Amino acid sequence: MFNTAPQHFDVSVYQPRNPRASGHFRCVQDHFEQLEMLWQDRYASRYGFWRPYVIDVIYRYLECGDLHFGFARVKCQDCGHEYLLAYSCKRRHFCPSCHQKRVIEFGEWLCNQVLKSVAHRQWVFTIPKRLRIYFMFNRKLLAKLSRCAWKVLSAYLKQAVPFDDAMPGAAIAVHTFGDFQQFNPHLHLIATDGCFYSNDGFMVSPKPEAKDLEDMFRHEVLKMLKAEGKINNAVIENMLCWHHSGFNVYCGPTIWPNDDQGLEDLACYIIRACFSQQRMTYIPAKDSLDGQAKVIYKSKDGRVSKTFEALDWLAQLVTHIPNKGEQMVRYYGYYSNKSRGMRKKAGSADQVPALVESSVSSVAFRRNWARLIQKIYQVHPLLCPKCQGAMKVIAFIENNMLIKKILKHLGFWEIRNHDPPQLDNAHIPTIETERTCDYTYSQLPPIDYWTQ
Repeated sequence: MFNTAPQHFDVSVYQPRNPRASGHFRCVQDHFEQLEMLWQDRYASRYGFWRPYVIDVIYRYLECGDLHFGFARVKCQDCGHEYLLAYSCKRRHFCPSCHQKRVIEFGEWLCNQVLKSVAHRQWVFTIPKRLRIYFMFNRKLLAKLSRCAWKVLSAYLKQAVPFDDAMPGAAIAVHTFGDFQQFNPHLHLIATDGCFYSNDGFMVSPKPEAKDLEDMFRHEVLKMLKAEGKINNAVIENMLCWHHSGFNVYCGPTIWPNDDQGLEDLACYIIRACFSQQRMTYIPAKDSLDGQAKVIYKSKDGRVSKTFEALDWLAQLVTHIPNKGEQMVRYYGYYSNKSRGMRKKAGSADQVPALVESSVSSVAFRRNWARLIQKIYQVHPLLCPKCQGAMKVIAFIENNMLIKKILKHLGFWEIRNHDPPQLDNAHIPTIETERTCDYTYSQLPPIDYWTQ
């Protein structure tokens, strides 16, 4: 477990979060059942079919941080003080807390295990609104979109380096969201600002011009969509006549090898959550003037806000939940899994100047939730609030009867319920007041048996 000495951390006391206090939690809890029942009629034509995995993510989120669904016992080795730590759901893009831990973990891992100590840049590739719907209804196209961007950028960077074996590297993250959660598939890349060559050299490219890549990127995307049967020549000819193509490529400033924090911040940024709880305000139906639950969401700069019906907000939000096992970050060129594996096998992984390697193994690092929480919230979750001593996890409680017994003993057990989902008359199931049944072939005892 976590063995680092407490004096290396802020002495603030870790307070387990209360997810039920957030507007996001209350919005999901109040409307997720209604959303599932109304999806086919109200949202399927706009966002595609209802994905069964979505409801699994929602249920796991509603259990996240709740002691009623299991917890770990954390006890101080010095004074004996202990507390209960609820399990987390570990779901992407829907649970703000779990996704933020993933963001911090990814940023450290990418900088320490993948990216080399060379110059990098951020690139952003976007596509026009007309084409976005194809990626919403077929998420497999998102992987093909990232390959289009890599093909263009790789060719662009290689042509500036006079070596046959020149190879750039990139990590490409797929984003499906815009500022107000509308479906907007685009790509964020961390790419080398030049190319590796001969396994032990790196040459920096001249200053790139992002506009140079737009036409080639448009060509690759249109060719890919035509091959997939999504568009035809008539659509392509029409789009090629547009004064503004809708395709855009952005190139950020150089991040030099000595800017470790800048590179890690960028790595965290490219897989950030699709929404911010701080910018979201939930207004329940009972507090709304028109009796309809609302969500108010502010822009990044806080100057603009947009009001959604709670159901519409939730429907838009679940479109950004990745499918189970879906990869949202891919690695290409010198940073591809294959290239890294070959260098490691050949013992040449360290021939290129690299960032200082972490002393923590990858397995231990993934399990080191304490260090992630400390980095996010600037507190130490294994620091005893009584004596400032070191605490450790002594047990994991998952048995339902034992959970109930412990929580009742501590006064934490709650019997929870909420109102049934509100539906309009068109979606209220009809109930037959009179029904006749034939019990001839029933295996149940006759009614008289139960009244004896």
